Amino acid sequence: MSAPSTPPRWPDHVARFLREQVIDADDHLDAARSRLRARLRFDRPRHIATYRSFVDDDGVELTGRVLAEPPLGGPTEQDGWWDNLLNTYRRFESDEVPGVALRVRFRDAAADTVTDHEGYYRVHLRPTAGASDAPWDNASVSLADGTLMTEQPVLQVSPSSRLGIISDIDDTVLHSGVTDWKTAAQLTFLHNARTRKPLQGVAALYAALQGGADRAGRNPVFYVSSSPWNLYDLLDDFLELNAIPAGPIFLRDLGTDDGKFIKTTGHGHKLERARELIQRMPQLRWVLLGDSGQADAELYAEAAQEFGERIAAIYIRDVDPDRDSPFDAGVDAHIERVAGTRVPMLRVRDSLAAAEHAASLGLIDPATLPAIAKEVQRDKARPTLAEAAADGAAEGAPGP
Repeated sequence: MSAPSTPPRWPDHVARFLREQVIDADDHLDAARSRLRARLRFDRPRHIATYRSFVDDDGVELTGRVLAEPPLGGPTEQDGWWDNLLNTYRRFESDEVPGVALRVRFRDAAADTVTDHEGYYRVHLRPTAGASDAPWDNASVSLADGTLMTEQPVLQVSPSSRLGIISDIDDTVLHSGVTDWKTAAQLTFLHNARTRKPLQGVAALYAALQGGADRAGRNPVFYVSSSPWNLYDLLDDFLELNAIPAGPIFLRDLGTDDGKFIKTTGHGHKLERARELIQRMPQLRWVLLGDSGQADAELYAEAAQEFGERIAAIYIRDVDPDRDSPFDAGVDAHIERVAGTRVPMLRVRDSLAAAEHAASLGLIDPATLPAIAKEVQRDKARPTLAEAAADGAAEGAPGP
């Protein structure tokens, strides 16, 4: 039997034409929706969604989105699968408000801006006023007339920081089941920030990394994910509810524009964000954390080859630690790939394994290991991934 033929590749000019047509159609659809909302008077801004940011010597970049309706109240453990499904639908059907004039302030710097065609704003400010002693400060965003004033948390990267932490989220921080689409769908659509479960020992490990070897607690933590911005509130709530150190969360937009979620191939967005952070803060060495279920090992291996010993360690959480799998083989191939870079890259079973190695490198205080071990055991006693996904079925939702 002859080998299957390679699928034909669109010529570049044809692919470019088709992409432009899709983007143009998306723009026309957005414009039509905006006209309809204006006619029905649904285009009034009623909520400014602000995303955590950070400030360093280069200033601060503030991003967020203006919506026609504020989100509902926070999730509860009593919310059933139907409540969670409705809330997920509302997240993805949020009505953005384009063309809104805003006033953005941070310390002694201010700027005026206008939301883009999908309701997003992005402003870069360079304050001259000095930082406070607190790890977090607040910017403010309002409509141009001063109404809808909203605080925007800003992480202050301390000059005394020596280590930066970049972490994936799905199946690195919280159970997502990305290797099983049915389980992943149930966890995404039928659960909320209170019912989703953290991976074993994550909170204690990240607190130890944030604290550093001297436990000063000033190492910045950043989160990257291929999830869309529509899930930002769920992820931010999840970190807070599980006492996982807060940090800026970098997600992707759902859309057809260049660089948007549908347009971007694979998980390259995460490497782009990591590269931006590493280049922007050359005084820091970096710990990169991901999982074996996605492309994290490949992306982080590229970072190791590019930045060398500026990468202090790479930890890839094994999504199926009790068996050998193709995921393991894929990660191990990338570990071999970076062997000559002198960057330690490990596939780890849980947070304790990562912590023990980090302690051996002097990245965390060894005295934190007992607390991390205790948390790993506590988290093991929580419902498993399959049990969490089955909760919705027990309440009447379709089972996995």
